[in-house]
Amino acid sequence: MPEVITVGEILVEIMRKKRGIPFNEPADFIGPFPSGAPAIFADAVAKLGTSSGIIGGIGDDGFGEGVRSRLELDGVDTTHIEQSDSLSTGVAFVSYFLDDSRKFIYHMGNSAAGIISAEDIDEAYVQDASVIHFNGSSLAMNESMREACYEAAAIASEAGLTISLDPNLREELGSIERTREILTPIVESASILTPTEEELQLITQCEDEVTGAQKLLDGGAEIVAVKKGADGSTIYTPDQTVDFDAVDVYEVDPTGAGDAFSAAIVVGYLENMPLETLGKFANATGGTATTMKGPMEGLASREEIDIMIRRG
Repeated sequence: MPEVITVGEILVEIMRKKRGIPFNEPADFIGPFPSGAPAIFADAVAKLGTSSGIIGGIGDDGFGEGVRSRLELDGVDTTHIEQSDSLSTGVAFVSYFLDDSRKFIYHMGNSAAGIISAEDIDEAYVQDASVIHFNGSSLAMNESMREACYEAAAIASEAGLTISLDPNLREELGSIERTREILTPIVESASILTPTEEELQLITQCEDEVTGAQKLLDGGAEIVAVKKGADGSTIYTPDQTVDFDAVDVYEVDPTGAGDAFSAAIVVGYLENMPLETLGKFANATGGTATTMKGPMEGLASREEIDIMIRRG
């Protein structure tokens, strides 16, 4: 059984070939690339040498076959991926702009990405894990997926598992206020949280980062790892606060970097990694994920990450 599991959307991503082109203009796309925040997370965990699995849905089509094959190739347990005969695999279109911003168009609401329900959560599969990870994008997707996540979280809490949450807020998936509301049950039970600075402010409603992180720690969190992109990260624990510089890489595609960062935090947590090493490990894993087009294409192996850290 996998040591780390996640529940959520499995997608393919199709992106603009060039930056600066809005969706309302004809231009080339490239892809499909395996994607979906939970799928990227699970893949990154496996590549870092820890067993992982995912509970999600795909269609009976080439897109679904491609994502499943990629996950299996990298060592992810796919036995709890449901395949729909009537709905196609979910798709995310993305366009990057010259100011480094990005826009998404999601085709998920009427896709196999959202078919998972509470009835699909195998209690034994969850109980045998050590960590279960959730994404805000999954919770915001639809009621069925949200109830599946809540069911998995309840089983995990009862079994004494560690719960991890990446808020992963997406304005395309609903209002911030509604997302905050549906995240709250997971926030309150999570031991590991990996928000961006903006997400930390939104989920805690604290203007100051330190105050927001402390609020989560006071609520029972063991690690609050704040992602800051090119500015690195800051990790808060009940005993320490440490800032970490970003790694020096040439960014090609930032999608998936946050999921890779979260994966490294979870893997390092399971290994009882010292905090001074954990931040470097997570930044290196997230940074390398940006070096190729496609959310999973830049994910590095454990050996590659360890070499990068040793070289400084």
